[in-house]
Amino acid sequence: MKTYTYASAVVILIVFVLGGCKISKDVALPAGAVPESFRNSNQVDSSSIASLSLKDFFTTAGVKELIDTALARNYDLQLALKNIESADLLFKQSKLANMPDLRLQVTANSNRPSDNSLNGLSASQFLDTRHIEDFNANIGLVWEADIWGKIKNQKHAALATYLQTAEVKKAIQTRLIANVAQGYYKLLMMDAQMAAAKRNLTLSDSTLRIIKLQFDAGQVTSLAIQQAEAQQLVAAQLIPQLEQNITIQENALRILAGKLPGPISRLGSLEQTKIPEQLTAGIPSEMVSRRPDVKSAELSLNIANAKVGITKAGLYPTLSITAGAGLNSFRASDWFNIPASLFGIVAGGITQPIFQRKQLKTQYELAKIDREKVVIVFRQSVLNAVGEVSDELVKIEKLKTQYDISSRRVNTLQQAVKNSNLLFRNGMATYLEVITAQSNSLQSELELAAIKTAQLNAGVELYRSLGGGI
Repeated sequence: MKTYTYASAVVILIVFVLGGCKISKDVALPAGAVPESFRNSNQVDSSSIASLSLKDFFTTAGVKELIDTALARNYDLQLALKNIESADLLFKQSKLANMPDLRLQVTANSNRPSDNSLNGLSASQFLDTRHIEDFNANIGLVWEADIWGKIKNQKHAALATYLQTAEVKKAIQTRLIANVAQGYYKLLMMDAQMAAAKRNLTLSDSTLRIIKLQFDAGQVTSLAIQQAEAQQLVAAQLIPQLEQNITIQENALRILAGKLPGPISRLGSLEQTKIPEQLTAGIPSEMVSRRPDVKSAELSLNIANAKVGITKAGLYPTLSITAGAGLNSFRASDWFNIPASLFGIVAGGITQPIFQRKQLKTQYELAKIDREKVVIVFRQSVLNAVGEVSDELVKIEKLKTQYDISSRRVNTLQQAVKNSNLLFRNGMATYLEVITAQSNSLQSELELAAIKTAQLNAGVELYRSLGGGI
């Protein structure tokens, strides 16, 4: 009878072990989530600007200096590095999950049972004492066999979580680089707009003086003076507004770089800053392998697969082995009397959840639903990434056209200002024509600076959206 029972248990255990290999299947990344090419990309070259290093992509000295400082001192990036350290410790801890739990225990206690109790009567009759003492020193071991891969899946989840923190750090880094570069270009833009406003203010002052002379000579009315002063005030108002914005932008850049608010040195001007001519996007599959947010979504699928395996393993029996050995005695004097005080115990057991099975089954089904949600999130992250790249490609293309048109408009209006001033001084143009020419020239110069900055920012955003800067 004992032989039959032992054989049955062995057979059942073998069946469970063989079945454990198939308790959970990982879900792969969805096929067809990545398109073959980007919209607005007419290139067949698979190379991408994302493969360029920071020093090769950013050629402006001021930008490179700020980026280097921000990467070294930015607090968000430092926090991300600390999160990586925490995740690394948890991952190293997960590697020890297969190790048995080994504990050393030393206890000593004294018990005075009631004289009318069975223990009290036995102690007084057989041991001739009213106190029962127990001295114990042992090493205990508990080990769970990873039959269903639960511990293995826990390791996989810990590894994916660690890698996710690294991808979060990369995402913060790429966004930080983009913010610093775009902030610096914005400073250069406001510097250019400040210069345009001051030039226009000087022209307006000159025009106003001439009109006042004409008014004194009775050639124009006071309306001419009022309109000239109004045009002068337009340019004058821009200067404090730009000074305010420049100070705020400098403070923001200094904070990004981990420094107290203060001035930012310029190592060039917007006019001297060159716009990259060839900005290749490559192919979407390469972008997916680089983008930190997409990689993080992919790692989330690994974690979801591991959780499905863990919850499925919870439905099956748990095989655990316990063992203990040490010294035990009822008297302190005999505690270390070897081998008389030696003892040992070994036990093994299989635990199968019964009343909790419905709860565990629900957890397993929820884990599968969560995994399906992660697949949807991955598809969405790819979709957003491809959309960002496509948006920046069309911006780069159309902003170039806008810049060419705006540049020609600036040249035309600057020449118009010169001509109107000459004609006005010779009495061949009215003050309204001069004021209109100056106003149009100012607006066109402000717009040209904004368009060039938008071009530079679009290039930076394309670099970031392709996964560059890591």
